[in-house]
Amino acid sequence: MIEIDVTTDSQGIGVVVPKGRLTMVSAPQVRSTLEQLVDAGTARIVVDLAETTFLDSSGLGALISALKTARKAGGDLRIARPTEAVLTVLRLTNLDKVLRPRDTVEGAFYV
Repeated sequence: MIEIDVTTDSQGIGVVVPKGRLTMVSAPQVRSTLEQLVDAGTARIVVDLAETTFLDSSGLGALISALKTARKAGGDLRIARPTEAVLTVLRLTNLDKVLRPRDTVEGAFYV
């Protein structure tokens, strides 16, 4: 399974750090973690992908699902610091236009 760190900053923004491979095996856990954050009232979320070594279509699906959930709750989901492998998948699928990667976690909502 994947290790997922979850914190909330002083502005009430949830920061989620999936560590490892975000694939069909780990995507349900990531999706559930993100949905639980929104259900608990944290609708603005940054997914820090600096420690995500691989991303497949199931992982993309988990991120898009969480994006929709966050937006329905009046928030948003942003991604930050994707690895080159993750960025390649985002570019190949054109999802870098929807999930626009940010250079820093701090800059995801403040830039």
